[in-house]
Amino acid sequence: MNTILILHGPNLNLLGAREPNVYGRVTLVEINRRLEKLGAELGVKIETFQSNHEGELIDQLHHTKAAAVVLNAGALTHYSYALRDAIAGVPFPIVEVHLSNIAARAEAWRHHSVIAPVCAGSIAGFGPLSYELGLRAALNLIQSSTEK
Repeated sequence: MNTILILHGPNLNLLGAREPNVYGRVTLVEINRRLEKLGAELGVKIETFQSNHEGELIDQLHHTKAAAVVLNAGALTHYSYALRDAIAGVPFPIVEVHLSNIAARAEAWRHHSVIAPVCAGSIAGFGPLSYELGLRAALNLIQSSTEK
């Protein structure tokens, strides 16, 4: 059974309480539960990890045995070249996800992702569904690579 790692970056532990007008009221625990349920339906094992520390996210990428990663890097999306280089250096696909539509946010600095160019793809703006779509995309990438 393939494993997909779900990586949650800074401040995502506050989901449900932090800026609910932007990020909604669904908690990180609930998002993880939904992903574990969907993973079981799709026949894939789900591992989850959240950290507010850039280096811990990079360490997870370096050491995971997962076949793919779904990553919400939070604000690191916009400025972490260290995370960008870690993504570029691993042999498995990474799908970037965001709860909000970063291109439509009021703050101009949120419009650019430094990690997008080294990710397999990006999904943003669908709330918690972004993660579920990201999981399906990651699984599709795994299946496509094994069919070659």
